[in-house]
Amino acid sequence: MKKTVIICVCAALALVSCKGGGSSSGSSSSGSGQSQAAAEQAAPKEAAPRPFPTVSVPSVYGSDTEQARNYVLEHYWDAFFKSEGATGATTVLGVEDGEVEQALSNYIQILSTMKLISTPDSLAPLQQARRSVGHLFAQLEDKQKADTSALTYLRFTEMVSKYLYDPNSPMRDEDLYLPFVERMARSPYTKDDMRKAYEYEARMCRTNPYGSVAPDFRYNKIDGKKGTLHTVKADYTMLFFSNPGCNSCKQIIQDVMARGYVESYISEGKLAILNIYIDEEVKAWRDYHHNYPACWINGYDYTFSLRDSGLYDIRAIPSLYLLDSQKRVLMKDAPTERVLQFLDNI
Repeated sequence: MKKTVIICVCAALALVSCKGGGSSSGSSSSGSGQSQAAAEQAAPKEAAPRPFPTVSVPSVYGSDTEQARNYVLEHYWDAFFKSEGATGATTVLGVEDGEVEQALSNYIQILSTMKLISTPDSLAPLQQARRSVGHLFAQLEDKQKADTSALTYLRFTEMVSKYLYDPNSPMRDEDLYLPFVERMARSPYTKDDMRKAYEYEARMCRTNPYGSVAPDFRYNKIDGKKGTLHTVKADYTMLFFSNPGCNSCKQIIQDVMARGYVESYISEGKLAILNIYIDEEVKAWRDYHHNYPACWINGYDYTFSLRDSGLYDIRAIPSLYLLDSQKRVLMKDAPTERVLQFLDNI
């Protein structure tokens, strides 16, 4: 994984040097035939959107990737929040929505790289990423405090939720959303009708965080043999919560089995795939069972407790977890592509 991590770090840092947006050109000055009265009647123009101010890493850091990364994390948003630009229907602090979203996406990729550098035994990079989020949030609150009538806080936090918590977002990551939503839950600028929702989301994000040991549970297989998560032996375990007939589940099965190495990894003990049904229509699961790969461990929760116990934050089906040999959480409710990219490099 070392080569992949280095590549990801360099790619993430490269994002900050690509300045987006071009300058807007105004119309030419009015000709001599235009009367002064007509010019006075012309509607005033809104200020042209400005480009997002990207970070320039000081040359003193040279090729020191770690120091450059740390500098970017600390200063990524400084120039943006120092601006006096207005937040309007299509802009945030004078920058077009699309550019702000792209800047946020790039920032999240840097945070994701920090998480990738982390291990369950060394969480320092992930903790550094969370401190960066705290700095960003303080800047956001200061900006909102300076102009309480602006929608800067609302618009920005909506973008954060969309990228990091929406079940359909390919960038969703509860470990990275947690430092945001904890602040959103207690911020004086959060609307009262959203506070309870953010408190709930923060509680769910604290369930099974990166590096924690996934709770054990029992399951029953088609032949009646019972097992538990913690007795599954493999270097990595992909925990797959699925439903029979679910189209998205079918697609995940196809995507995983399209990897030529999966069956050999399973036979060698590098990988185990535990496919669990958590609802109560067991007959439907039995009737559908033959559609699951035989090399997987396919079972159902015969205690019918996983769905409502709170042991796992299963917001939607399908849901994927990736665990290490000690059943510590490496990925939680992760996009399929992210899990497969990890497996491609083990």
